[in-house]
Parts: sequence; structure tokens; C-alpha cells
Amino acid sequence: MSYVSEIKSASSQDARAYFAKRLTLETDCADVHASMAADEMDFVLLQVIGQPEAFKRRHIPGALHLPHRYITEPRMAQWPKDTLFVVYCAGPHCNGAERGALKLAELGRPVKVMIGGITGWEDEGFAFASGE
Repeated sequence: MSYVSEIKSASSQDARAYFAKRLTLETDCADVHASMAADEMDFVLLQVIGQPEAFKRRHIPGALHLPHRYITEPRMAQWPKDTLFVVYCAGPHCNGAERGALKLAELGRPVKVMIGGITGWEDEGFAFASGE
């Protein structure tokens, strides 16, 4: 018996529930990029980490820079309550996206984390933007 099969896999029903739930909380770089390419950006993309200088040097096209510490009710009031936010950070080694997502969820805002963040975007070979 291998290390893979040593622990029995979940039932199909449990696996379906788990993966369906995960997809309500996450998206990935390829899906964000495809939505942008199809001009179907029905969400606000937020880079929730980094200094303004780092954002100006390199960020995902169409993203806004809003560090998670500035996600507050008054700041978010410029968007309708049902606006979907997609947050990202530096990558898998960073928990800024989860911090930003938690703050948005606590404010009652729909939110997904773009898994991979900047590292994932770069790994996919997608272009970055610069400037404000």
C-alpha cells in the first residue's frame, strides 16, 4: 500500500461538496485572465499587499491597489454591496489575500481569493502592468 492510498479517499459525495465549496471561495490566475480577455470582468480585482511603489512597478492589469489594512466600511462604500471582489497578494508564501478576504467577508462583501497571486500570474506567463 502506498502513502497515497494508505488513507482512504473521501466519498464522491464528500469530495464534491468540498471542491464545490472551495470554488465559491477561490478562483485562479487563468480564470481571471480569461475573464479579462473576454471583457467579462464582473468583479473588482484588488492587490491587497505591498507599498504603492511596488504596485506602480508591477501589478496585474486592471487591479486596484488597496492594502488589506485599508479595507474599511467607509472605503468600500464606493462599490455596491453585491460587488464581487477578487483579492490577490504576492503568492503562496503570503497570507495577505486571506487577510483581505477576511476583512471583506466581515463587511458582508462577496469575495474570492485568486490563488497563486503575483507568483501564479507570472508562472502562467501573463503580462503585468505598471503605473498607477
